[in-house]
Amino acid sequence: MRGMAILLGFNIAGVWIEKAGVPLPGNVIGLALFTAALFLRVVKVEWVESSAAWLLRHLLLFFAPIVVGTIAFLPLIGRNALPLLVSLVASTVVSLLVAGWVTTLLNRRKERSHDH
Repeated sequence: MRGMAILLGFNIAGVWIEKAGVPLPGNVIGLALFTAALFLRVVKVEWVESSAAWLLRHLLLFFAPIVVGTIAFLPLIGRNALPLLVSLVASTVVSLLVAGWVTTLLNRRKERSHDH
């Protein structure tokens, strides 16, 4: 029970910080705070381990609304399958190209800094 309260507390703290004006999702802020607390040893892994394991075991339940929504909109998705497929493939290719370009650029900078 303590572990769930800790995890929920960090999630709520993240949502509050988001509401205060930070332009990040509250759950991401909460996760960052939780990670920092783990690294700073403010929170011990043993305190949250069993609750986190329970959440992971039941993770599929959190995706059920997405699956139901997809099934509900299946006719609409079917009518727009080609544009959806093209946009998915194009965005994936662009993401891979940009990631490769950035990695190459960073490696070149690293090699130049080692040469000096």
